[in-house]
Amino acid sequence: MKQAMIGLALLAAGPAAAQGILPYDQPSRVENGARLYTENCAACHGADLAGQPDWQTADADGYLPAPPHDETGHTWHHADPLLFRIVALGTEAIVGGDYKSHMIGFKDTLSPDEILDVLAFIKSTWPAEVIEIHNEINERARLYSN
Repeated sequence: MKQAMIGLALLAAGPAAAQGILPYDQPSRVENGARLYTENCAACHGADLAGQPDWQTADADGYLPAPPHDETGHTWHHADPLLFRIVALGTEAIVGGDYKSHMIGFKDTLSPDEILDVLAFIKSTWPAEVIEIHNEINERARLYSN
């Protein structure tokens, strides 16, 4: 049932505008996302979204530290549907193979709308130029998916 809700959340966007599916321009959703981020994400990704030190270097067990979600990271390099799937299902489930990650899926903890709110909060913190680039990534993904 939860998988169906995730799919519906993504489909509800339909042929979304370039802006994507994240409600980063809706203050109440961003505020809710900030609260949820603090409760569920900040322990690993940092209260300031700066991630863990040396996030691009695997530790002795092969795990990468939590990346930043600010403009110095790569979160904004990915279209909204992929970001949603990573948060819902966890990084290992999305990347596959031998990829190791401590990033769990939150589909059993957060509703689809709550996941969107967390991502909206993150996006709302990016500089306007990064938001514009991310919107262009969303538009390309919309045009060339399927």
